[in-house]
Amino acid sequence: LSLSLSSLITCVESGLLKVWKEGSVDSAEITVGPDVYKMCQSPSQRHRVATGGKENDLKIWDLQRPEEPVFRAKNLRNDWLDLRVPVWIRDMQFIPGSDKVVTSTGYHQVRVYDPASPQRRPVLQVEYEEYPLTALSLTADANSVVVGNTHGQVAIIDLRQGHLLRCLKGVAGSVLSLQCHSSLPLVASCGLDRFLRIHNTQDGRLQHKVYLKSRLNCLLFSSRDKLEADGETALQDGVKEEDEGEEEDEVWADMPTVTDRAGGGKRRKESEGEPQPSTAPGAAGKTKSATQAKKKTKGMTIDVTQGKKTKGMTIDVTQGKKTKGKTIGETQGKKTKRKLRASS
Repeated sequence: LSLSLSSLITCVESGLLKVWKEGSVDSAEITVGPDVYKMCQSPSQRHRVATGGKENDLKIWDLQRPEEPVFRAKNLRNDWLDLRVPVWIRDMQFIPGSDKVVTSTGYHQVRVYDPASPQRRPVLQVEYEEYPLTALSLTADANSVVVGNTHGQVAIIDLRQGHLLRCLKGVAGSVLSLQCHSSLPLVASCGLDRFLRIHNTQDGRLQHKVYLKSRLNCLLFSSRDKLEADGETALQDGVKEEDEGEEEDEVWADMPTVTDRAGGGKRRKESEGEPQPSTAPGAAGKTKSATQAKKKTKGMTIDVTQGKKTKGMTIDVTQGKKTKGKTIGETQGKKTKRKLRASS
């Protein structure tokens, strides 16, 4: 958070709040209590911040006098069983035009605190469903608040009368961030379902839904001037990309078309007049080239002319006889032993 143009405010879960000033090594430190879940800054009084967390009730601090909080909330009275009411602040926001602060708790409660009131307990409390409330955001008129819980339930609650106005459908999974538009009746939500959704707060209809691929935990509306500038830039980029696409289409259209036909798993060039591969009978469905005499595969010798397979045997092409460890005479066709006898 920014206190001014030359300083920055940070707060960690352990409860250490620091004010960092530009050009200064030293920083102001405030201990606000352990298990801090949320810190927010007043939009009208930039030197005021509010903090809260688990068993750490609401505190409002004046950074110009950081010794003690200017407001310290008091817990509710014991319940009907005379048990202490637990405290777990998950989100909070200052109500514009006043010193009031609206909070949402992990025990499905919406509370409004007024430091100007003589009592330190909440001046308004509303319960919504039965699951922890994880995020809230005030509407543009500051008369209502949008809250979301861990089961994807989003609702709009009236802060003047304390009743439920309407529910916003379509959210799945835990809601981690809500943001209402500053002037339009729109609210954006995101969470574990990886979708960004924009609802209309007047009729509750879903206006936009965008899948953003990652688990989202925060969002913020941009200003109208920034959106208009980005829109013009995107429009110009789109026209440029479209022109480039047309040029590429023209290049592809001017290229000649090449048609290839597949035969026997291999391409054949008809224009060059290459001979087609011959298929030998009995070759077990395999096609061999006529110029290729023999091909060795896995210790076998394949005679392409006859299309026969032998393993450790010699095939006489003329007679077509098989011998194992023997030699076949091509002229006489007589069988001899392993060694050839010399003619006398």
